[in-house]
Amino acid sequence: MAGRFEIHRVGDESYRLRLTDAEGNIVAVSPNFKHIGALIEGINAVRENAATGIVVDLRNQG
Repeated sequence: MAGRFEIHRVGDESYRLRLTDAEGNIVAVSPNFKHIGALIEGINAVRENAATGIVVDLRNQG
């Protein structure tokens, strides 16, 4: 099974996205979105960028 994009309602006025792995562990949590359309755009951006994103190791930055 693949990971999931879970849409959660936050109060009465916004939404939040949780990305979980195949075992249900939370991988990422988004900031709050006021509109569901913006949240859907966020999902599409994650899908597009995660597959092609580079890894930048900043551990040794001063």
